[in-house]
Amino acid sequence: MPETIKDVVPQIAVGRLPLYLRALRRIQQQGCDVIASHELGKHLGIGSAQIRKDLSYFGGFGKQGTGYSVAILIEQLSAVLAVDQTWSVAVIGAGNIGTAISKYEGFTQRGFHICWVFDSHPDVIGTRMGDIVVQSTEVLERTLCRHKIQIVMIAVPAGEAQQIADRVIACGVCAILNYAPIHLHVPDYVKVQYIDPIVHLQSMTYYL
Repeated sequence: MPETIKDVVPQIAVGRLPLYLRALRRIQQQGCDVIASHELGKHLGIGSAQIRKDLSYFGGFGKQGTGYSVAILIEQLSAVLAVDQTWSVAVIGAGNIGTAISKYEGFTQRGFHICWVFDSHPDVIGTRMGDIVVQSTEVLERTLCRHKIQIVMIAVPAGEAQQIADRVIACGVCAILNYAPIHLHVPDYVKVQYIDPIVHLQSMTYYL
């Protein structure tokens, strides 16, 4: 089976693209129309050679000596990351973390619309989080399958996370942002990102 661009681009390079996109949007707001790779690197603390190499995987975005058009590069990176569209997202878990996630307005501004929140606790089901009514996890599969949801955020206790992951994957979910402090076992085609502030804090205190 022939390789696609997604097969050959290193994951670490893909992980830097959202950083470039975020910086470029901030630069655009400051009124800058054209930027060189070394100038973009100063905003990010990344070498210009690394930036040029990462972008080269996806074609020529700029001309040597003239820099990059900020607007065009934003448009092209948005297309590469598929955030030039709006993705419907479900949040499982309506505790403190799930509530904060659901109310955060920044997702919509970046192409992600939280449409559903699920929980298993009777006291939480039926309550509102902004415009969203918390639904029971009993209807989780029915809702995800009906709306063909591909992205979920898991914000449940560690002991429940794997079971939830198995359930949503069976419905076609292939991208999970996991806030539960546990490693998930998933098929190779499912992409998981882990958000655990404690782990990051502990990795920093090593150096203190």
